[in-house]
Amino acid sequence: MKNIFTFLFVLLCSFTKAQPMVDTSYSSTYYEQKVTLHRLLPIPKSAIIFLGNSLTDIGEWAEIFNNKKVINRGISGDNTFGVLARLTDIVKAKPAKIFIMIGINDIARNTPDSIIILNYTTIINTILKGSPTTTLIIQSILPTNNDFKEFARHQNKLKHILFINEALQLFCKKNGIIYVDLFFHFKDNNGKLNKQYTNDGLHINGQGYMLWKQVLVNQKLIKA
Repeated sequence: MKNIFTFLFVLLCSFTKAQPMVDTSYSSTYYEQKVTLHRLLPIPKSAIIFLGNSLTDIGEWAEIFNNKKVINRGISGDNTFGVLARLTDIVKAKPAKIFIMIGINDIARNTPDSIIILNYTTIINTILKGSPTTTLIIQSILPTNNDFKEFARHQNKLKHILFINEALQLFCKKNGIIYVDLFFHFKDNNGKLNKQYTNDGLHINGQGYMLWKQVLVNQKLIKA
């Protein structure tokens, strides 16, 4: 992809201070349960894959879009390292489309923004090189809401969420990749996850998934 190395060089050079040791772990009993199941479930031809963490995992995507070719490859608790580790099987299937949302769990454990972006661009590059006919849709990280006491590690990270989203949007614009700003649609006037769409400040409820669907449909990225 054009400009990828220039983009990464400029981005990483902006982080001149020494970074703490990075936790690159991703595996859990749930992760292994899901991955081993996914490997036994064939991905149909021309599949539309939703790839990500718990926000994706919870969604009943085939029912939401009334389409059996819409496949859920979300894993609760996953991060960019975990997506990289399980990407081969997804790329090998050469799906028609891949919708990705990942990163909030990296942010929650204080993975440096530069590493998250590096992992994300590696994910993107791996997909586009391994399956060039796949349409890739990058979805922004959603806001969180610290009025809720659950998931405290994920709260008060707005600066990092906005930085990752802005960097992804810039990368997509430079490289002709579709970017969807879901953050804008889910935030309240204070930049928090709107309480209309959440009951724990991190995950979204049924109304939230219907809003997510409507944004994608309105942008003609998938049929209802």
